[in-house]
This record gives sequence, C-alpha cells and structure tokens, in this order.
Amino acid sequence: MGLDRRAFLGRSAAAGAGVALAGGAVSGEAAAAAPAERTGRPGRERRYAFTVMGTTDLHGNVFNWDYFTDREFDDKARNDVGLAKISTLVKRVRRERGRRNTLLIDAGDTIQGTQLSYYYAKVDPITARRGPVHPMAQAMNAIGYDAAALGNHEFNYGIPVLRKFEEQCDFPLLGANALDAKSLRPAFAPYSMHRLRTPCGRDVRVAVLGLTNPGIAIWDKANVAGRMVFPGLEEQAAKWVPRLRSMGADVVFVSAHSGSSGTSSYGDQLPYVENAAALVARQVPGIDAILVGHAHTEIPEYRVANEETGREVVLSEPLKWGQRLTLFDVDLVWSRGRWTVEKVAAEVLNSNTVEEDPAIVRLLGDEHRKVVAYVNQVIGTSTAAMSTVDAPWKDEPIIDLINHVQAETVKAALAGGEFAALPVLSQASCFSRTARIPAGQVTIKDAAGLYPFENTLEARVLTGAQLKDYLEFSARYYVRTPAGGPVDTAKLTNADGIPDYNYDAVSGVTYEVDVAKPAGERIAKLSFEGQPVDPAARFVLAVNNYRASGGGAFPHVAAAQQVWSNSEEIRNTIIQWVQAKGTVDPGAFASVGWRLTREGVPVF
Repeated sequence: MGLDRRAFLGRSAAAGAGVALAGGAVSGEAAAAAPAERTGRPGRERRYAFTVMGTTDLHGNVFNWDYFTDREFDDKARNDVGLAKISTLVKRVRRERGRRNTLLIDAGDTIQGTQLSYYYAKVDPITARRGPVHPMAQAMNAIGYDAAALGNHEFNYGIPVLRKFEEQCDFPLLGANALDAKSLRPAFAPYSMHRLRTPCGRDVRVAVLGLTNPGIAIWDKANVAGRMVFPGLEEQAAKWVPRLRSMGADVVFVSAHSGSSGTSSYGDQLPYVENAAALVARQVPGIDAILVGHAHTEIPEYRVANEETGREVVLSEPLKWGQRLTLFDVDLVWSRGRWTVEKVAAEVLNSNTVEEDPAIVRLLGDEHRKVVAYVNQVIGTSTAAMSTVDAPWKDEPIIDLINHVQAETVKAALAGGEFAALPVLSQASCFSRTARIPAGQVTIKDAAGLYPFENTLEARVLTGAQLKDYLEFSARYYVRTPAGGPVDTAKLTNADGIPDYNYDAVSGVTYEVDVAKPAGERIAKLSFEGQPVDPAARFVLAVNNYRASGGGAFPHVAAAQQVWSNSEEIRNTIIQWVQAKGTVDPGAFASVGWRLTREGVPVF
C-alpha cells in the first residue's frame, strides 16, 4: 500500500509536511479535501472536523491468533484481536473521513505479550547484527501510525531492545515523563506535532503528548535503575501542555499509558498515581482529549471536567490486544483568528466486525509461520493432564509445577552458601484460567502458557511473621462468604477488583484460608513440616521480580534481603526444566498445601 511517512526527530522531513518544533516529534501531511459535511459552511464561520483513531495495549498481537493454544483467538464475548483487524477498520475510517483528516495513535504496551513478540526479542532478536525488523514495527508502519506512547511493558526486554524497536518505527515513541536519570531531560520525544491542512486555508495543529507509567521504576527496576526515572503524569502534563499551546497547538491530545481510576497497584512505594489519566484531565487545563491505556478495560467515552476551566475533557480506552479502535471526532470553528475546539466525541469500533487486512497478512505471514513452528516444538511428555480451570480456588498440580521448578532452582543456586540451610518456599499465581499441560507430548507453547509474562526469579528472606502478613494480604482476593450456604465460584474471587495475578499461592508450607472471616484474619494453621510456623523463623521465598519489586504492593517482600536473582525468564526456566527431566509427573511434586475453608470446614 502507498504510505505517507512522517518526519520526526530529524528524520527526512518533506517540505510542507510539517514544521520542526524543539523537543518533540513532528508529523503532518497536506490534507486532501474532506467530505463537505465535515469541512465547510458558507459565510464567515469556518469549520473543520477531523478524527483521531487510537489503540492501546496491543501486546504483540498482529494476527487473530493465540500462540499459546495454536489456534484462532476466541473468548466468551467472541472478540477478535490483532493489528490485521485494526488495519481494516483504519482503512474504512480513512475512506469515510478522508485520509488526510485522520491521525492514528497508540497508548503503549506494544512489544510484549505474545510468543510472536517474544520470538523477535529473544529467539531471533531484533538487536542482533543484521537482525530482523520487529513485526509490530512492520505492521504499525504499514498501517501508518502517527505516534505511540511508551507502555511499561516496552521496558521488559531491556532498553537496547526498546531503542532498536524505536529505530525501526516510522513514527515517534513518546514519553514526556520518561527522563534520563542523570540529566532529567526527556529520554524519548515528549510529544509530536501534526499539521492538518484544511479547505479553509487555515492549518490545524494537533499536538500529541505521550505519558507513560511511573510504575516502570518498580516493575522493571533491573532494566531502568540508574538510567531512567519516571515522574508523575500530572506534573509532566502540567509542564508540557502550556508549552504545546504556546507553540501554536490548536488541539492537544494526550496518549497516556495510565488507567483512569486514580488507583495504584504498588501502594505507597512511589509518590505517583499509577492510573492517573482522569486526574490529568481534572488537574491540567488545556487538554482536549486523552487516549487511555494500561488498565485493559473498555471505555468508549468518559467525560471529566477540568477543575480550573470547567471544560470537559473526553477520555476513551479501547479494549486491549486490538479488540477495539477508539475514534475521537473533533469539531473546530475558526473564530477571532484561531481554531477553537467546539466539540469532541468518542466511540469504539469492534474489530470482530471486519476481516483481517490481506496486506498485513501477506506482510508478516513468514514471521507468523516461524513462530508457530517454534511454539510447537516438543520438549517432553506428561504422565497426566493438568489445567488452571480450578486454580483460583484450589491448590492445583499445574501451579505446584511452577512452584516446584522455582523452589528447586533457588535451592540449587543457594547450595553450599550462607543461606543453604534456610527452607525455600515459593510463590506463584494463576496467570490464565485456560492454561493446560496435556497428557502425552508437551510443547513449548504448553509450558510457556503457564507464564505469559517475562518475569525473572529472585530469592528474598522473610520471617514467619512476615510470611503470615504476606499470605493475609494475598487472601484479600476472596469475597467474604458466610459458612453454611453453597459457594458460587463465579462470585468467590477478585474481591475489590483484585486480578488473578495478584493472588499468590505459596508452596513449602501448609495453611488454610478461611473465606468466612474478614480480610486480614483469614490465614489459619500456618505450618512448616507439621509444626506451627515460628514468627521469628527465617525462610527464603522464591519470588518473581514483579512481586519482589513491589508489584501488587504485597507487604515486606520489596524491602526484604535479596540473596539471589537470575536474569533468565521463569518461563524459560520451566521450559528448560521440562527438557531436562523429559517427563513431567505430577505425583513427584503435587500436593495440597493450602485449602479454602469456612469456619474450619473445607469449601471443596
């Protein structure tokens, strides 16, 4: 397809395509005449309308394909995923609105999440000499993105991979609050400026300010500590929005990898709010609309009144993985020598209403086939089938497998050292309720499906009292359920919106979780080797780096002494363990270490 490339950060700028502005990316193109109903009225009053399309949390999804199951993606709502579907929607909108009256932006979390993105970060890495171009860069370039904010998962593979991806993109990666740790200057372009040519003879300048998540400092501490810092979204927006207005921006969009709820998953470890998009709208004047990301929720349109001006800011978050495309329709009127935003409206389009764009399918068909072959490699056999269907409320062998591998790995690493005599416990979460290990042949996709995140393994020392606090905090996940009546598992978990990945099952000890009691009073019969756990006893906890860095705000672990860490992803450790053993036998590691009770009576 014919592409209109944007010039940014000193890259080839065609005359008339845009005007370079200090400190940010520049993008724009001469606009063809838009449909009459969107551009003009007779008389003095000049009007113009344009559309900003948005995606977020694509997480490596190009095709409507689930590499962990090796079949077409499907869920209960019959959603579809991937940029190939988004491309079809984008083309349709451009035909309807006029290609030159649209912009396309993203709100981050692009290069992590599927085996496709993993393959080109680790197996055939884009950072290699003469390495490939990342499939997400290829797809987004072909579709014609104008800008994308950085997400926190952009940093999972390290800064070199991110910088190479940035180099491969024909659009800027924006992060006004991703700063160099030493100079405190932006480490990425803070904004992009786009010029839309109107039939009225008066160009419209649209600024896109990119904001990322301050939680990066915790979640990817190993990759960014001492190199980058991530101040709060509100303070950086307050710094940049007035600048963009003074540079002549008629319209200011924010692309924020930050949810709208005003909450944080890391407690008070940083003085910044994780999900701050609505706070930005409320506290920073001069913003017209915000493309929201990070929270993986669908918000077609959400209006927030700015506290200073009273003007409404329109927020929209399209559903993750390319399941939805947000449309912001912006109406402007020329008045007193300037363009003024008269109205902004937002909606989302569902990608399950269209077919995949054949151009994207052709473009990345070879990459897709390589990854399908990779994930179907057989690495061992299993003597029994295991699944996570009941893992959120039962101690299941498939979660025991993760804990067994982690504990065994840490014990081997500590052998012969100062901490070798301490008991090793392990934490694991149910990341997916559809993960499974089949009886018979086990492939890479089976093992990888247990651990879809790029977490690495650490070992931290906790006391028995701290372990009890940790388990109490984890047990908040359950909805308080009185004794005596039936238990509906559909209503038992995710209390107060706590996600599955923030419930930890700990192996190496035994305990009960009494869901009839209030949160904070649920852990009973906490024992080690048949004896009650001594509050002063010391244990080594095998824990993923997300949790060890404060993710989920679990108590004690982030401040606990680290006695070992590993750069190998837990997913790969599991794969290597299966390859080394050859056979996975649940009888060798599965046990019921914890159970749910109500007033001492087992729920199941």
